[in-house]
Amino acid sequence: MKGLILVMDGMADRPIKELGNKTPLEAADTPNMDKMAEKGITGIMDSIAPGIIPGSDTAHLSILGYNPYEVYTGRGPFEANGVGVDVLPGDIAFRCNFSTANEDLIVTDRRAGRIKEGTKEIVEELNKMTLEDYPDIKIIFKESTGHRAVLVLRGEGLSGKVSDADPKVEGNKPKEVKALDDTPEAKKTADILNKVVIKTYEMVKDHPVNLKRIENGEHPANIVIPRGAGEVPVVESLNEKYGVNSACIAETGLIMGIGRFAGMDIIEMEDVTGGIDTNLENIRDTIIDQVKNSEHDFFLVNIDGADEAGHDGQTKEKKEFIEKVDRVVISELMKLKDIYIYLTADHSTPISVMNHSGDPVPVIISGPEVRVDDVKEFGERACAKGGLNRIRGSDVMNIMMDLMNYAHKFGA
Repeated sequence: MKGLILVMDGMADRPIKELGNKTPLEAADTPNMDKMAEKGITGIMDSIAPGIIPGSDTAHLSILGYNPYEVYTGRGPFEANGVGVDVLPGDIAFRCNFSTANEDLIVTDRRAGRIKEGTKEIVEELNKMTLEDYPDIKIIFKESTGHRAVLVLRGEGLSGKVSDADPKVEGNKPKEVKALDDTPEAKKTADILNKVVIKTYEMVKDHPVNLKRIENGEHPANIVIPRGAGEVPVVESLNEKYGVNSACIAETGLIMGIGRFAGMDIIEMEDVTGGIDTNLENIRDTIIDQVKNSEHDFFLVNIDGADEAGHDGQTKEKKEFIEKVDRVVISELMKLKDIYIYLTADHSTPISVMNHSGDPVPVIISGPEVRVDDVKEFGERACAKGGLNRIRGSDVMNIMMDLMNYAHKFGA
């Protein structure tokens, strides 16, 4: 029996007045998710623990059965590994944003207008960067999806114990990166990062891609802001941990990076785009092909668009994206035979917060012989009445392995 965890990134929300005090998921027309709920067992899940606000990285680690408090060293290494940069022992990796800054280095758009094209050309220029004060430090940039990028510092005497440069809100300069301990390695790394941020602006503010964006009335990607410093994590192989043959299907470098560190096969997709404009047909076809034709028996799938809409405060777009996933993806997945599907979100991204929150997320498990409950619709409050009750992310793999008959008895 095969198993699939489908994570709709940031799908869960809080009641919104303009939606009649429903969440976007509750207000959405989702007949296929509702049918899955009616034929399955439902509940709600705290990705890490009640009230803990998870990142997408720590949430996915927990859902895959890892303790994020033990294996998480920072987001950077996962993001870098996910876009094909080999992070070596001693390297320090960062998740970055292509952002827009004015001549005073005030950040006016943290995501550079949700840039989708041209970042590869910008990165080619940035990879020429050297620092006069640190000639032996190799500086590696790599574009990820949309406005995202990664930065890897390679050389002697570096540390991941440094703060972020991200100002979090527009109207401020990038934060001064500071050492988080008194070691010379942390102080050196912080100084390098502060110089790198300034130099990214100097190198690409007049890049042809940015000049064209300005000409077209778009925000230029003229500065790179790093955050989420981390060193190479030590993660046990998911296949060895659970005895499965696993694969990861995802749009974002971050989730692909988590999959790679967990030893999962990464199923590459073309023409995905990402965000609310993602090619759901491509993702759907990839899932179905893998389930039907590959030797993999366990899959992690991540679909990102609802999270993007939540971060941007877009109620209508979030609701419509959920409806599109229901219509394009869920409708076809329900036709698959001999598979357990665990449908959930990794965290809530409320429109009112425009960021992650610690609210629990709804869950459905569908498949043969599940103990069907009385819930007939998929939503945050409906699923709270379901037979799974309230679980944690760390419970997911145990539940799935038991249903798939991969679990081993504990005791005599």
